Amino acid sequence: MSIVRTDVPQTAALCADTILALTAAYPFCRSELLTETAFGRPIRTLVIGSGPRKVLFTAAHHANEWITCPVILKFVEELAEAIVAGGAIGGVDAAELQRKVTVYTVPMVDPDGVDLVTGAIEPGQLPYEKAVSLAENYPDIPFPDGWKANLLGVDLNLNYPAGWLQAREIKFSQGYTLPGPREYVGRAPLNQLETRALAGYTEAVDPALVLAYHTQGKVIYWQFEDIPVPGARELGDRLAQVSGYELADTPYESAFAGYKDWFIKTFRRPGYTVEAGEGVNPLPLSQFDQIYRDNLPLLVTAALG
Repeated sequence: MSIVRTDVPQTAALCADTILALTAAYPFCRSELLTETAFGRPIRTLVIGSGPRKVLFTAAHHANEWITCPVILKFVEELAEAIVAGGAIGGVDAAELQRKVTVYTVPMVDPDGVDLVTGAIEPGQLPYEKAVSLAENYPDIPFPDGWKANLLGVDLNLNYPAGWLQAREIKFSQGYTLPGPREYVGRAPLNQLETRALAGYTEAVDPALVLAYHTQGKVIYWQFEDIPVPGARELGDRLAQVSGYELADTPYESAFAGYKDWFIKTFRRPGYTVEAGEGVNPLPLSQFDQIYRDNLPLLVTAALG
């Protein structure tokens, strides 16, 4: 029976429990507590494989994009199952992948925000009322479905030191000058526990590649400020081919201060933002199976490079 639940909305507690259940069922999987959020929710890693090539897959940077979290969890579970069974995943021998690659993951970067959107935080609770007060700054954004930020009102994917001042200028010009549900860059780059922890973990892992999972649009973004990254375009074309997604340049208004932007700027290695699924966030669970089918070959291809 599958450990990863794909039939219920993801929550911080479900994610953490699932990670611990996977490491208990498959001792070659391992996890550590990366940090706790301002509201005490854990951000855990999940690692599988023992090979010299290191990759880092991340998801749920944005609260209403929580459906990306079980994509990562399911991939790790199916890889573990295939390793035990001596089988394949995505057409690749699982034991070979395990020998060649170590896959590091952070399946839920924004557990506070996810719990708001999925209902684990209820009206009357202090974090909920805190979010309501911040949402009042932006009455046109649906609440809570339009919430992308953490519960301090900072959009985590606009909080990295990679053109942060440009991001601030763009978002302020659009009216996002105060903490709220989305698009607020914070008072300084890496001033949030979540982004600081993920940046530190990335530096410690020193991966050859990162994926940052978001929704929606069925598109893969691969560049930052025209910084040349050897092999990034070619691998991006392969990721697009196997997933059916489009490889595209990032729109200017979204082209700064993101996690993959910071990775490309800092490491000069391939980094990709994958916008999974299509529609209006939060995407319904009815899309999960198709999203996973599209992205399984992408994950395998990215792992092997």
